[in-house]
Amino acid sequence: MANVRGHQKLVRQFKAIADESMVRAVGVAMFAAGEVIEDAAKGSIMAGSISGKNHVPSKPGEPPNNDTHFLHNNIETIQRAPLLVEVSSNAPYSVPLEFGTSKMAARPFMGPAARAGKQEALSLINQAIKAQLRKAVKK
Repeated sequence: MANVRGHQKLVRQFKAIADESMVRAVGVAMFAAGEVIEDAAKGSIMAGSISGKNHVPSKPGEPPNNDTHFLHNNIETIQRAPLLVEVSSNAPYSVPLEFGTSKMAARPFMGPAARAGKQEALSLINQAIKAQLRKAVKK
């Protein structure tokens, strides 16, 4: 999971000027940002993979190759609170794939997806904040 430093201070400052419509609009942007990361994770699993009899496992350090769609179908974006979004992989073998084990090298897919989608996600959130601040100034 990606951690954003200083976010608690930013949330406190934002709440000081935010009304319900502003929180809702930024929450929608945050959910869309989470979906960007979700799509990047799913895309990395699906890229070049072959399911079924001809399935070839991924190489160490590469995202897992899709076989049964179970991993792909268990990545989701959830809005936990108005300004809290979680992107998670809920397949039981997600953690061993992401970080590796003593018997298997890591095949990361969530961390790289978070890094790949970071700029687009931040842009979506910044656009929503700026739009809401412009509205607040006009009031």
